[in-house]
Amino acid sequence: MIALIRYLGRWVLNWVQEAGSMMLFLLQGLALAFVPPFRPRRFLQEMNLIGVKSTLIIILTGAFTGMVLGLQGYYTLRKYGSEGALGAAVALSLIREMGPVLTAIMVSARAGSAVTAEVGIMRITEQLDALDTMAVNPMQYVVMPKLLAGLVAVPLLTAIFDVVGILGGYLVGVVLLGVSSGSYFSGMEQSVVPLDINGGIVKSLVFGLTIILVASYKGYYTEHGAEGVSRATNQTVVLSAVLVLAWDYILTSFFM
Repeated sequence: MIALIRYLGRWVLNWVQEAGSMMLFLLQGLALAFVPPFRPRRFLQEMNLIGVKSTLIIILTGAFTGMVLGLQGYYTLRKYGSEGALGAAVALSLIREMGPVLTAIMVSARAGSAVTAEVGIMRITEQLDALDTMAVNPMQYVVMPKLLAGLVAVPLLTAIFDVVGILGGYLVGVVLLGVSSGSYFSGMEQSVVPLDINGGIVKSLVFGLTIILVASYKGYYTEHGAEGVSRATNQTVVLSAVLVLAWDYILTSFFM
């Protein structure tokens, strides 16, 4: 029993220590955004990696998510004679919850793992040390543009996901199942309020920063060669998904 308590205590202390290190890592990375030299080219490169290259998978995921919501929502609402509320159900589900969460999980799986692998390989091949030797701050050159790109790219991808998902729900509900087009969009217009949209934006900002923070941190402190990079990449995907869901619960309680 004592050994179990000792193990749990050690695990909690290690977790708290890593959380503190990650927060200091974040603050240092964001603070360097206001320190010259400024490298807009690096920011655009990271936007391409995190945002542009994730667009296709976001469009596909959003389309099929909206189609499933349209199909399930139609048969559920039909039991109560409320098919006209399908647009509101699809839009609210996407904007408030499924859009930000699914976008974040897909970005963590595609871009987060890529960021960890990139930074981790730079660590084990001593490229980060070489930058430091050349008087180039590796945090400012490598990490900071990724954090800023995550803050910008994930909300934009979430907006794409929401729009495509609503169109997917329209395709199934209106085109295939015969729901009135007017009721679909009027119900959406009446039900979606600025608080819902603001909540989705805030969630996507927090999720984007969390994903890139975890990915950059795990890659930056990678050890033990290729095995360490593989382990760090796996930890990034798992930890990012868990933190996204945890943040989703916390933020939802503020925007209900």
